[in-house]
Amino acid sequence: MTEQSCKLDISKIKYDEKGLVPAVIQDEKTKTVLMVAYMNQESLEKTLAEGYTNFYSRSRQQFWKKGETSGHVQKVKEVLYDCDKDTLLFKVEQTGVACHEGRFSCFRPFDESEVLPDDKPEDILSGLYDIINSRKSDLKEGKFDLDKIAKKQSSYTAYLFQQGQDKILKKVGEESAETIIASKNNDKKELVYEMADLWYHCLVLLNYHDIEIEEIFTELNSRRK
Repeated sequence: MTEQSCKLDISKIKYDEKGLVPAVIQDEKTKTVLMVAYMNQESLEKTLAEGYTNFYSRSRQQFWKKGETSGHVQKVKEVLYDCDKDTLLFKVEQTGVACHEGRFSCFRPFDESEVLPDDKPEDILSGLYDIINSRKSDLKEGKFDLDKIAKKQSSYTAYLFQQGQDKILKKVGEESAETIIASKNNDKKELVYEMADLWYHCLVLLNYHDIEIEEIFTELNSRRK
């Protein structure tokens, strides 16, 4: 978080009659409004202390940390409050997607036929890459049960990283072969399915080597020019 946001005086925040304050979450990089949730004093203090968003669920009436189970965490970069001091704005670094429906943002136009920013191919790939990266980080930090991973009872992505490069390369080879077979069979539906598997495993391989997906975009763009 910025030095300015770290000095936020939370005693100035005005909570409603239930002790809650709305929190608007915005992606720092794209400026996309991701979601709106509520915080009480405890979740606000925990958010500022950890540097990751924590909220209070009005329906379940309990505290919850964003991305605790999905890995789609929000790293806080800056915190602002409005002139009435009754609404908070968090600028975050979003890992994966913010919406439980699998979209980058919870907000969408009234006309659902309109293409949303998170429907762009580069955003879908970047979102998937972020999830893959979070699984690798969680594995390094010991957040997974290694026995469950080895038995494929936990994150498949973490399993691939646990097994190492040879396993990842083997999967890339297998998916490449299956993609070729689907193409030779002129099965478009199967080809789409196998190509999606291939792209996923290629993203895992890139992440294994700490190669950002933007580097691939840059290389493709240079070839186009």
